[in-house]
Amino acid sequence: MMSKPRRIELLAPAKDADIAIAAISHGADAVYIGPDRFGARASAGNSISDIARAVEFAHQYNARIYATVNTILFDNELAEAEKLIHSLYKIGVDALIVQDMGILRLDIPPIALHASTQCDTRTVEKAQFLEKAGFSQIVLARELSVSEINAISQHVSVPLECFVHGALCVSYSGRCHASCAYRHRSANRGECAQICRLPYDLTDNLGNTFVSHKHLLSLRDFNQSDRLEELLDAGASSLKIEGRLKDMAYVKNVTAYYSEVLDKICEKHPDRYKRGAIGKVTTEFVPDLYKSFNRGFTHYFFDNRNPDGQMASFDSPKSTGEYIGRVLSSKGNSVIIDTQKSLVNGDGLIFVGKDGLLHGFRANRVEGKTVYPQERVSVPKGTAIYRNLDKAFTDILKKDRSAVRKIDIDILCRKTAQGFAIDIKDEQGIKISVSFVHTHQTADASQRTTREKVFGKLGSTIYRLRSLDSGDTDNLFIPASVLTDARRKAIEALQHASAARYNYDYRRTEQTDAMFPSETLTFADNVSNQAASLFYKSHGVKLIEQAMETAGQTDADTIVMTTRYCIRRELGCCLKKKNAKTLPDNLTLTSGDIRLSAEFDCKNCQMILRKKE
Repeated sequence: MMSKPRRIELLAPAKDADIAIAAISHGADAVYIGPDRFGARASAGNSISDIARAVEFAHQYNARIYATVNTILFDNELAEAEKLIHSLYKIGVDALIVQDMGILRLDIPPIALHASTQCDTRTVEKAQFLEKAGFSQIVLARELSVSEINAISQHVSVPLECFVHGALCVSYSGRCHASCAYRHRSANRGECAQICRLPYDLTDNLGNTFVSHKHLLSLRDFNQSDRLEELLDAGASSLKIEGRLKDMAYVKNVTAYYSEVLDKICEKHPDRYKRGAIGKVTTEFVPDLYKSFNRGFTHYFFDNRNPDGQMASFDSPKSTGEYIGRVLSSKGNSVIIDTQKSLVNGDGLIFVGKDGLLHGFRANRVEGKTVYPQERVSVPKGTAIYRNLDKAFTDILKKDRSAVRKIDIDILCRKTAQGFAIDIKDEQGIKISVSFVHTHQTADASQRTTREKVFGKLGSTIYRLRSLDSGDTDNLFIPASVLTDARRKAIEALQHASAARYNYDYRRTEQTDAMFPSETLTFADNVSNQAASLFYKSHGVKLIEQAMETAGQTDADTIVMTTRYCIRRELGCCLKKKNAKTLPDNLTLTSGDIRLSAEFDCKNCQMILRKKE
């Protein structure tokens, strides 16, 4: 017996309900969005009514809405979180993405739970525990290689969620405490100060400077668009785009790009993979990842646990956009660029200056390859130019209907004893039949053209006519007005039937005898309330340190970042490589009042950054 194809989903971010709806229209199978509290992005909260609007739209396409309730919670917030979760359940949210295990000890409805990336799941043992604890989906750490993802998939049965695109945290997610330690803003509470995006000096304990004013901890953006099939084959089922703070244009473009790639994979392997949502997407633009915010791209650790360089964006944490060419000359108020790209007035162009910093200018006027900047600039001949704002492309994305998603339907119009009936079947197999009373009257000529015109007018609906069979009614006279009313009622019946057939996932049973992989939890495990403590103790944990957010003052020498990314390796100084240029053992990163001492755990290929007074 052949197995059913595995359900896969493209999971897009949404800052608000309008972006969530746009993400579905542009090809997402699921969207994650934050409520007004506890959503790990303090500036991206939404009301229950707005999330309900996104849910209603998404479910028409069998797409899912996940609510992020993934901050750590304090004891005085548990009751409010419990109330919020009940509200999310009532409006039909499909699952909660959570970090705080205290939620599993609250009185909440049977809503499905997904383990957030903040849970730092990078081992088989951790994934197995989370499955046994009742999680329906597990978000894996971004740092995993394809072989590590495959190893985990072999030992769990719940879907695995993997990031495929967007910004990368330099630290293991959930284990970055730099923002809390230095700015009293907790990343685990949705208030990250982005310490990793600052410029740093790299020095030794003698005061020697090896790198000056570079963004040494700022990573390039993730881009797995050319590796999706390998990722799916390794066992990933949910492919996640990062970016709940990104604007609508970004979400539209990136979602549409990945959706097209996934469609091709599903067409290639219909027996293996099937998209989670239905409906065909048609865009008014050609998606291009380089035209949206990016710091340059990396596959990170996907191919190799210890890759050489090309992960960081040392020059700037800002978007570089797409490479368009090199400067031929720069005189007065004009810059001539050797490019094959079409430039327009309003384009944003950038370059790296002799000072190593990123500089930009706006194209006030364009004549072929000659750009007249808004302000006078001097750019050396041969300088690489990038476009981080494509005005023409962005204008298309600003349109309300830059893409439409339509569900194919087949219609049969047939004669009945009392008049006629309309049978409709949509692309997922849902069928309805609606009968209408009408006097049988033979027409003078075939009515097929009229039927096609009336039933094809579905523009204001989510449906598209794939086929029409007018059956034995070809010569039955039915006024266009009667057919129009019949079509409207039949479509409403189909919508009701589709809503009634929608399948929800529910919370899995927690196995009380499941043992957590460790008997000890440190502050980095982020236990910030008594409910979470009770959860872990019930699963075998004996010693639990308070989270940094509740423990108070952070001492010097405290670990504030643990990362698989390594400055030595990025600079070509990996101690495991022969003939590599070397750096001293005692290294410090300094940016203003922030001083971090760097340790290198070569056995585990990790870098550890500690708070340094």
